[in-house]
Amino acid sequence: MSNAVDGLEGVVAAETVLSEVDGDAGRLLIRGHDLDALAGRWRFESVTSLLWDGFFPSLPTDLARPLGDARVAVFQSLAGAPDLLQRPAVEAVRALIARLPDGDDWDLALQLVAAPAVFTAAVVRARAGEAPVAPDPTLGHAADILRMTRGAAASAAESAALDAYLVTVADHGLNASTFAARVVASTRAGLTSAVLAGLSALKGPLHGGAPGPVIDMLDGIGTPENARPWLEAALDRGDRLMGFGHRVYRVRDPRADALKRAVAALGAGSAAAPGRLALAEAVEAAALAILRERKPGRSLQTNVELYTALLLEALAFPPETFTCMFAMGRASGWIAHAREQLAGGRLVRPQSRYVGPRPHLAA
Repeated sequence: MSNAVDGLEGVVAAETVLSEVDGDAGRLLIRGHDLDALAGRWRFESVTSLLWDGFFPSLPTDLARPLGDARVAVFQSLAGAPDLLQRPAVEAVRALIARLPDGDDWDLALQLVAAPAVFTAAVVRARAGEAPVAPDPTLGHAADILRMTRGAAASAAESAALDAYLVTVADHGLNASTFAARVVASTRAGLTSAVLAGLSALKGPLHGGAPGPVIDMLDGIGTPENARPWLEAALDRGDRLMGFGHRVYRVRDPRADALKRAVAALGAGSAAAPGRLALAEAVEAAALAILRERKPGRSLQTNVELYTALLLEALAFPPETFTCMFAMGRASGWIAHAREQLAGGRLVRPQSRYVGPRPHLAA
């Protein structure tokens, strides 16, 4: 009898000090800190330092200026690749990252965190027919991402909202992209290769490629009153409700609450007018009620996608960049896991069970 586990469900493939996802309690722990204690309170640079602590020799305590300098270094690589900016966002960012050297030092690690930010901003501007904006290394990472994208300074509230998002998605256990990054790191291919593996896994619609369609759903529903009939029709067609259900969480995804608070804090002065948040809340309430009625044996709750989409829309990022935005935060987690895997020194090499045909033996 086969003992293979489909999708590696429940299989422990690594021991980690980085994060714990408690799906039954709806809790995310990052190196001993609850997500609620980090999102909206810690800057992304500080969480990156927390994740990397102990994995790099001589790592500075404060990564704000080193990360700013890394953005400047990465920006310089754009000069030789203008054609790449015309590709779809994820493909462009992946191709541009692939031009960086490979290695394992913390200077390169910072460039790999800076790269999705610098390259995504350049792609957005290229789509608008505008030249890339050089980084300002004196700014915080979130504030500079917004400035490089818009060509103008963002408000403190907008920078804080993006910071909260980057912190919220920085690490999340052994998800598909993190596992991919760890497998590649275990071969000693280098951090750039590991990050590229993570990004390639992240772009899939069952992973980080999911938040974009949430905007299409909200646009299709239009008004709170239309939420229930629209959602019921979608389920009747066999469609998946974007923003609901998670492979691990059996209760509400704690990241959804963190991002909902960040959206609410933006207020009416952003692209997320109060009506847009009210629409999302109406859709959430209707979806949860319908899912309870139709799938009483399953706990399908709000996941990170719903309020991710609303937050990034509020900050005026196009839906095609949402996966790149996810990578901006998750890159620090991929690198932490890659370094942790290297510290263990073991090549990841699971077994498979052959179930195909056998050659016929001669009579």
